[in-house]
Amino acid sequence: MIFRTNLVTGFILFFTLVQGQELFPLAESANTVPKGVIGLRGFAEANYEIKTVRAWTGFKLMYGLTSNFSIALTGSISNHHAKKLPPDLIGHRHTGSTGTYYFTNFPQRGVTYPFSWNGFHALAKFRIFNLDGKNRHLRCAIIGEWSNVKQAHDEAEPNLMDDNSGVGAGIVLSVLEKRFALSLTTGGIFPTAYSESEPDPVNGQEIQRKLIYGNAIYYHLSFGYLLQGNRMNTYEETNTSLYVEFLGKQYQSAQFLYNNRELENKNPAFNKGHYLEIYPGIQRIFNSNLRVDVSLGFSLLGKSYVHFYPLYRIGIQKYFFLK
Repeated sequence: MIFRTNLVTGFILFFTLVQGQELFPLAESANTVPKGVIGLRGFAEANYEIKTVRAWTGFKLMYGLTSNFSIALTGSISNHHAKKLPPDLIGHRHTGSTGTYYFTNFPQRGVTYPFSWNGFHALAKFRIFNLDGKNRHLRCAIIGEWSNVKQAHDEAEPNLMDDNSGVGAGIVLSVLEKRFALSLTTGGIFPTAYSESEPDPVNGQEIQRKLIYGNAIYYHLSFGYLLQGNRMNTYEETNTSLYVEFLGKQYQSAQFLYNNRELENKNPAFNKGHYLEIYPGIQRIFNSNLRVDVSLGFSLLGKSYVHFYPLYRIGIQKYFFLK
């Protein structure tokens, strides 16, 4: 009975501090997982690519090492890519006596791929300062990312969660004022190159392909409003929050090496680019513990070659106290 009472009290105190509307569906907030608490989150996204449904599903394990430092590990599966780069990614033209001229093509879209394991993505978050008051606070944290995902990703834009291996770092600022919450995140992504090889079907010689992705800068601006509920009242109360989140990215162009020779690029997905997306969403929190959120993404400025629009996202999350 004492354990159960302490557990309920802990949940109330935890969610009173972080506030429902600052648990953003997509962007990281400056809040860390409390010490000794385990969080589990399942989340997925999907979009229609011509007549094919592209889907990705991730499972995240979170843990608070200290009151200001938490870590997270995500494993995921998707049907975004084949095991090898698309065969029509490379075009060629015979040039007579000078040989064959190779270049990069824009590969066919809407091809069906089986689901496969992507790999692991790790995130560490350290809160560097917080200014707390009654129903308001200002918090700042730094984040670091690492990924061993190694998909045959055929766009210049990097994504450490589900497409690329590499590292990243960023800083996040969160503000809470009564029922309103705001979060601003910016950082960089530094992917590692993808390489593959196979024998030439004509002469049996090894063909090497290497895709060097562009580095990227990303920025997220999220707004939340607590529409229903008040965490100061009761543990059982259901809370509803509305969100609008802006996700942007600017990335460099990619380089494609064919047997260590860079090919001329005729693929728009290999060019440098930038875009801004908007995600309206809604979140429900039940019993101050079970969190469910849904978002729908649209292009606001430019577009991503990684996915089509609209982009559907859903997440379910729960926390467990070990003590």
